[in-house]
Amino acid sequence: MNPLLETVDLTVQYDKVKALNNLNIQLPQNKKIAIIGPNGAGKSTFIKACLGLIPYDGQVSVLNQTIKESRQHIAYVPQRSNVNWYFPTTVEDVVKMGVSSNRFIFSPISKEKKDKVEQALAIMKLTDLKDRQINQLSGGQKQRVFLARAIAQDAQAYFLDEPLAGIDRTSEQLIMQQLNDFQKQNKSSITVHHQLETLKDYFDYVVMINQQLITAGPIDEVLTKDNLDLTYYGIKHSQLEANKHEHLME
Repeated sequence: MNPLLETVDLTVQYDKVKALNNLNIQLPQNKKIAIIGPNGAGKSTFIKACLGLIPYDGQVSVLNQTIKESRQHIAYVPQRSNVNWYFPTTVEDVVKMGVSSNRFIFSPISKEKKDKVEQALAIMKLTDLKDRQINQLSGGQKQRVFLARAIAQDAQAYFLDEPLAGIDRTSEQLIMQQLNDFQKQNKSSITVHHQLETLKDYFDYVVMINQQLITAGPIDEVLTKDNLDLTYYGIKHSQLEANKHEHLME
């Protein structure tokens, strides 16, 4: 099977400062993949570069195709903070964006596409809210709207940027259930995630980055104290403990 995602020397710079430095990675399909790392590690930058949303150096392929070639097979759920929630539109209109070929929310759609929109609203339990303005929603409801848009898009690969940040428990459960359903449908997801305590329960593959790739692999194999400390502190757990001991002996 072709890889879900492959990068070669992926590098991103902001004002001559490298946010990502020579990432070489190959990720498998049909996995629930988490991207973890400290604040400022380049997690969101990684997602945006892989989707072609920001300039980058190096090579990126998704589903063994260029970003442009694979775009119709990709769905993106952005961070809530990157969305203009005061744009005058309804929940249903946002979800329609997932099936509109020209991304114009007021253009008519076919019955088949309308059915996809209604199904996506139902899955995310948004049917009763479909006529509500998006600026009237809670944080969890907002996140579910954009996942519903992705569901309606019927993609093969789903990229989600912090979908569980600051949301209610019900929304979190609905979102994770949908990622499980994607996997059952032989689809793949890549999720920027912050909650280490839920990592093993929610995902089966993890990528650890801190401007560069620390490690990546099945979560049961690579989620170790040494790898976590390398990712978050730049030093292995065993060396951290040794340093603490030396400090206490001074």
